Amino acid sequence: MQPRGGGPSGVPNPALSGALARAVDLSALKARSDAAQRASEKAANGQGGDAAVTAVVDVTEATFQAEVIDRSFEVPVVLDLWAEWCGPCKQLSPVLEKLAIEGGGSWILAKIDVDHNPTIAQALRVQGIPAVKAVFQGQLIAEFTGALPESQVRQFVSALIEAVGGQAPARPDGQPGELPEEPDDPRVTAAEDAVAAGDLADAARRYREILAAEPAHPRAADALREVELLQRIESGPQDAVARADAAPDDIDAQLAAADQEIAGGLVDPAFRRLLAAVRTAAGTDRDRARARLVELFAVVGTDDPRVATARRELASALF
Repeated sequence: MQPRGGGPSGVPNPALSGALARAVDLSALKARSDAAQRASEKAANGQGGDAAVTAVVDVTEATFQAEVIDRSFEVPVVLDLWAEWCGPCKQLSPVLEKLAIEGGGSWILAKIDVDHNPTIAQALRVQGIPAVKAVFQGQLIAEFTGALPESQVRQFVSALIEAVGGQAPARPDGQPGELPEEPDDPRVTAAEDAVAAGDLADAARRYREILAAEPAHPRAADALREVELLQRIESGPQDAVARADAAPDDIDAQLAAADQEIAGGLVDPAFRRLLAAVRTAAGTDRDRARARLVELFAVVGTDDPRVATARRELASALF
């Protein structure tokens, strides 16, 4: 049960996509040319600010050109695409903000709320959040999705700065360069061994103990959700899907069937089943269907495009 989210991509794209160019209302070629000119003029005029203040900026569709495209001709700009409802975003964003301030102006963190700036999210083809994308000289040069541990985010930033010819931020011990690979957590190893041995109750207990001591642990919450899913399936009927199909108004049957479908890789049918329950049920039953759907979003992973689609449908069903 490894943490979700990919590592940085080191292969630069030729330029910002045409969709992103349209988001800033310029062709890609003209956008880069104009932005480079503005950046040059800004540098000549000696414009700038305190690194601790300007290292993190909130960006909207109206300010995207100046804060991202133009700035990227001075330093790399890392986009933090987030939303208020996104739990993993609230874990990742403080890490990015901390590292941006530590970077002392060697790169800029641009925070973009995807709910309030859908054009940017669509142009960047954001399929799950938190999503992190790095822009330099008008080009997308690296990205990852998911709430990675601080050590991996720091490695991403170090690789980014080195790739553009800058100096990598120092490690917490004051030494330059990348941090060593994060060691295995023996508590997680013990829990995973319990899963492998078929002792789901012991595994769940161990993950809960980890979370009680360390609520922001990067792996324990996801792993616990997966173990609890296996426990529900183990204690439920083997013919859960058939029972649910025969009793569409039975919320317990729908929840059990959705669990079984997720475990079998039938993600879309599981999401459709629970979305239908949210739309047709009332009161406590509706709340239970919504809660289980949100839990299964986390099990599947927020970077999965099927989760993004189902989340939009859930918002529509609720409001």
